[in-house]
Amino acid sequence: MRFSKKTAVVTGAASGIGKATVLLLASEGAHVFAADIDAEGGAALAASSNGAITFQQCDVTSVEDIKALMDRAAAETGGIDIVFNNAGAGGDPAPIEEIEAEGWDRTMDLLLRSVAMGIRFAVPHMLGRDGASIINTSSVAAIGPGYSPTAYAVAKAGVLHLTKCAATDLAKHRIRVNAIQPGFIQTNIFTASLNIPDEKMAEGKAIVSALSEQAQPVQRGGQPEDIARSVAYLASDDAGFVTGTSIVVDGGLTIGPRHSWDDTQPSMFTPLRALEDDA
Repeated sequence: MRFSKKTAVVTGAASGIGKATVLLLASEGAHVFAADIDAEGGAALAASSNGAITFQQCDVTSVEDIKALMDRAAAETGGIDIVFNNAGAGGDPAPIEEIEAEGWDRTMDLLLRSVAMGIRFAVPHMLGRDGASIINTSSVAAIGPGYSPTAYAVAKAGVLHLTKCAATDLAKHRIRVNAIQPGFIQTNIFTASLNIPDEKMAEGKAIVSALSEQAQPVQRGGQPEDIARSVAYLASDDAGFVTGTSIVVDGGLTIGPRHSWDDTQPSMFTPLRALEDDA
């Protein structure tokens, strides 16, 4: 019961990583305010929790919604101990030579500004709370190109740097700030970001599941619970000496090019090896 008598706020809470984290924090004693734009999914999550989870509908692109969420959590419980700024989606998929300003801004509002404002409006309610912790969802896409569309990658890189800056700003208040960088996790983010008809959605999810099992050295698909456990660590007193950093949870996806861990794939040296003298 690491989070007994703690108040936690989780955005993007109705499904995937957010839902898994809400359930884990609540199971370890936290009163969790679960926020999502999905009212039906969020209400169902809260209804099954015996009062440990309170749902609030929240569009994180609305600064007013974010402030109302943080204010409510603090008003009903006396303050906030843990914030997981997690809400997000795939953003505008257009490449940089085609993306429109509106798509760029919408992606930044959803993935980057929402995190900044989540911190901004949570902090007044976290002052003086022993072990206060903020965790932000970045991505392996923040490491470099090739993991996502450009706007998404840039926003997630921004989250990573924001995390470091916020950690320095908030150190004087004894509030820790860290990030989590998921890899290929089996959630709806991949299918939801594409224009897949409803009748083919199950097929799309099956494809994502099969691909995710082969995408990295750990040969299974990443699960929301894999991320939730790392978030819980960063939120707990076990991470009391950890701030301004991130945890990459990707099954080894980013340890190197595929040939570094898959010996069936050619490397840049493969043609040269063929020239070696067998003698």
